[in-house]
Amino acid sequence: MRSFPIPSASPSPRAPRAAAAMIVAALALTGCQAVQTTSAPTEEAEDTTEVSLDGKTTVEGGDLVMALSAEPDRLDPTTSSSLYTRYVMQTMCEKLYDIDADGEVVPMLATELPEVSDDGLSVTIPLREGVVFADGEPFDAEAVKATLDRHLAKEDSSRRSELGPVTAVEAVDEHTVEIAFDTPFSPLAAVLADRAGMIMSPKALAEEGDDFGDAPVCVGPFRFVERVPQTSITVERDPLYYDADSVHLDTITYRIITDASIRAANLRSGDVQVADTLSTQDVSELQDDDGLGILQVESLGYQAITVNVGNTDGVGAAPGDIGTPLANDPRVREALSMSIDREQLVASVFNGYYDPACSPISPASPFSSDASEACAEYDPEGARALLEEAGAEIPYRVEMKVTNNPDTLRLAQAIQASVADAGFELELVPVEYSTLLDVQNAGDFDLLQLGWSGRVDPHGNTFNFLTTGAGNNYSGYSDAEVDELLTRATETFDTDERAELYGEAIAQVQQDNPVVYLYRTRSLTGYTADVAGIGTYADGVVRLGQAAFVETE
Repeated sequence: MRSFPIPSASPSPRAPRAAAAMIVAALALTGCQAVQTTSAPTEEAEDTTEVSLDGKTTVEGGDLVMALSAEPDRLDPTTSSSLYTRYVMQTMCEKLYDIDADGEVVPMLATELPEVSDDGLSVTIPLREGVVFADGEPFDAEAVKATLDRHLAKEDSSRRSELGPVTAVEAVDEHTVEIAFDTPFSPLAAVLADRAGMIMSPKALAEEGDDFGDAPVCVGPFRFVERVPQTSITVERDPLYYDADSVHLDTITYRIITDASIRAANLRSGDVQVADTLSTQDVSELQDDDGLGILQVESLGYQAITVNVGNTDGVGAAPGDIGTPLANDPRVREALSMSIDREQLVASVFNGYYDPACSPISPASPFSSDASEACAEYDPEGARALLEEAGAEIPYRVEMKVTNNPDTLRLAQAIQASVADAGFELELVPVEYSTLLDVQNAGDFDLLQLGWSGRVDPHGNTFNFLTTGAGNNYSGYSDAEVDELLTRATETFDTDERAELYGEAIAQVQQDNPVVYLYRTRSLTGYTADVAGIGTYADGVVRLGQAAFVETE
């Protein structure tokens, strides 16, 4: 057996902004250029991922209120796809693994990183002992097996393709799980550091079935209390939690506040103590407030435009024929990518806080390469020529569905203006965030603007979105070469080899453009000075499990 090699979100000398700047201008991909970063207010600032309890006097108890920028989807680890669900689940559903402030995968409900067999076809995971679920049922190997089996078997599972070529999950003994594969699967630990690793109570699964997400039961510092649709979700301290001494709050209420300016106002007034996804329009003013602090960290994810190229029967179904030039002719999609001025976009809409991007793989990743970071040159004249070559009517009219919050609408309007010079007439259709999730699942769109918060291993940013029939392949994209390359990248444990394979895959994706990548955000989380023990890491999740009110001077 051998230890599992684990990627880091922040390899030593390759800082995110430095990595982009070092990419050479002469790239092998014709018509591509290096991604150039934008001078930003945060350029000289280091990531601030945590506000520690060290040196502070905690005030035990109390109800902390966090403002969420969108309503989570179903609180079910098997089917959910929303970042905001991860915020809430983080306090209730611990995982086999997690990432730390440095982006390293670390044990959580497991006690060690997986041990890999010599042939790479099985891994063994040791589990914590003396742990119980919020309903008092024991956490053990059988519970892990029940959860993973559900991920693999449930018809609407979003986890199945994330877990790779699993052939069996077995409880070796009470506190040891063995997972077997058809072929080696290197991203496993990173996959189990996300929703796939959230272990659910077998008793609750048996009793609730498909309704588990209405009243989830897991292992965590807090347990579910209630959900008021469109309004709030409340959790309370779980007295059965194995590390109960580290839990300080009585309850956490996640309040849905979709308007960033209202979240900021509630933070200033103290009506909420934590607020996610601050607007870049508000950051400078909030930073000047002595009663507030801001956590900020480079994201592993991206914001993008998903193009419907074959999602006719819902996500995961076999691709169909949309029948439009946009869906059927890659030249039209290439023209769309070339018509977006990413540099100007992040500078004008987000005050330079974000970085342009054309790839699902962050420059901070050890799996990044020149090929995966290449970007289509902004060329509106060339884009218009491509439209003409494709025989598309100019102006080419197309509809893009977006969330109806002010920041996203500013972004969408900037995109609308940018693509107009290339011959596109973009109609914007704002909808509620939760509705947009349903829209992308159903394939009821031409273009759709949403993002992905990012995972420490590029498998989590690519495979589920870009391989045929995968659980998050909202575009309905299918390319045999991409399928093969992304599969081969999971079968090797060699970082350089994986980086090369991901580069080849992304080069093909950038020719086909089922997803037009736009930029990378910084996670901007505000908090009041009377709370500590909170963190926001590179995966974008705000961590409140050990948060506490503290005495202030």
